[in-house]
Amino acid sequence: MEKGEGENQTSITEFILLGFGNLPGLQILFFLLFLGIYIVTMAANLLIVALVVADQHLHNPMYLFLGNLSCLEICYSSTILPRLLASFLTGDRTVSVTGCMVQFYWFGVLLTVECYLLALMSYDRYLAICKPLHYGTLMNVRFCMQLAAGSWLSSFIILATIIYLVSQLAFCGPNELDHFFCDLAQMINLSCSDTGLVNLATLVFSSTNIILPFLLTLTSYVYIVSTILRISSTIGKQKAFSTCSSHLIVVTIYYGTLITVYMLSNTGTVRILNKFVSMLYTVLTPLINPLIYSLRNKEVKEALRRAQQKYLVFPYILRN
Repeated sequence: MEKGEGENQTSITEFILLGFGNLPGLQILFFLLFLGIYIVTMAANLLIVALVVADQHLHNPMYLFLGNLSCLEICYSSTILPRLLASFLTGDRTVSVTGCMVQFYWFGVLLTVECYLLALMSYDRYLAICKPLHYGTLMNVRFCMQLAAGSWLSSFIILATIIYLVSQLAFCGPNELDHFFCDLAQMINLSCSDTGLVNLATLVFSSTNIILPFLLTLTSYVYIVSTILRISSTIGKQKAFSTCSSHLIVVTIYYGTLITVYMLSNTGTVRILNKFVSMLYTVLTPLINPLIYSLRNKEVKEALRRAQQKYLVFPYILRN
């Protein structure tokens, strides 16, 4: 069917997310696995948010960005996993066209904000390591909150524009999306309207809001590594690297999987691989990030220790 012939076709009102429906014998196992991932993801990220809010020692730009990132991961998981869990349990894989657009809107907003936040966190580390004497004036809490708010606001506006363009498309069938969430590229491919404008807008916004933050992140780490290599003492190098190692691991995992997904074709066997790689940055990254920051970050571990002491001692005082 050629684009532009949708006027004489019956518009569809829902999509079918094929997901992992071709593995019927594993649906209960998948449900239990992803339910466990969802519970741990929510608990770990809520813990990070609580520590950043409650512990005065973490009221600095790096950890305010981390708190924003954990809030984002909570929303990320809640955008995709509840619908996926319901499909495993009930077998119902249908979602309305409007519902699909709403899911992609939030998915796109969160993906864009994450790119911004990772770039801002890398810039924060660049200032801390490469310009330590000017760090206090260049990056303060107020400026940090303004940057974070700007990241969220601009993402809401950008994705609203894209979703508006997608909402103007006609969908006449087929209505199957071979994915576990509403993937924009597959939705556009199912349209029987002219998709030139929405493809152009997607390309422009992806270039400016995903690629540019990635380049900023990459540039920051080039300068960071260069500065660390010029430090004469081994202890000094280890101390400098320890301040950004957790973030570097998170960036590598996130962009590594994201780039892999968009390099893979969306056909045949490769589409199956695409789904599993997509699982890494949509489901597993929100789980892994708080674990990386809590296990590898000395200040977060100390904040957790202080919280344990406070809330273990407090009930004892009440009893006595």
